[in-house]
Amino acid sequence: MAQPQYKRVLLKLSGEVLMGSQPFGIDPEFVAEMAAEVKAAKESGLEICLVIGGGNIFRGMAGAAKGMDRAQADYMGMLATVMNALAMQNALEQLGVPTRVQSAIEMDKVCEPVIRRRAERHLEKGRVVIFAAGVGAPYFTTDSGAALRAAEMRCDALFKGTSVDGVYNADPKQDPAAKRYDTIDYDTVLADNLKVMDASAVALCRDNKIPIVVFSIRERGNLARVLAGQGVQTIVQ
Repeated sequence: MAQPQYKRVLLKLSGEVLMGSQPFGIDPEFVAEMAAEVKAAKESGLEICLVIGGGNIFRGMAGAAKGMDRAQADYMGMLATVMNALAMQNALEQLGVPTRVQSAIEMDKVCEPVIRRRAERHLEKGRVVIFAAGVGAPYFTTDSGAALRAAEMRCDALFKGTSVDGVYNADPKQDPAAKRYDTIDYDTVLADNLKVMDASAVALCRDNKIPIVVFSIRERGNLARVLAGQGVQTIVQ
């Protein structure tokens, strides 16, 4: 793999990606495939942070829509992200990649609390750091958590792996004429409500000059290609 142009990156994965072909939950085989791609990226010399959503187990917004208290539902969603983080940690360590999970909700029996200087030390020692439980507060998505950690860890870029291969002016699953952008600026994403990430996450990346690279994580080997500056992607900058 060609040497990527970044030194430290944050990779944001949606929880739904970990379902594989299942209707819900965690597919160990697909998690192992993702772990192999992260390992290949790390072996190129990158320092890697990870944030994984929890939508494959529980989504706070969906719970609130069905009558649950929004704050309570969001806390449940945060716990789901910890489960996904532990699953990814297990898959990475089975491949020989040292990994640490840091949670914004303290649970010292299973992972560390989020401590920026400790996380930086882990990265310097060649470990992958997985940040779980979002920002540790309700009413914020894991996209916001990813943008916050990318800024906090001074990442060169935030890579968002999704089920589509970039940013479109309409939903490509519903509109076959939808146009994909190669590059687009933050303000256009916000003004046109393009749903790359939630608005607070995009604004945080804009204010800290962190490019957002949107690509399809479902294509095998695509993460490595995109990190090398190849493959289909959209860069928000």
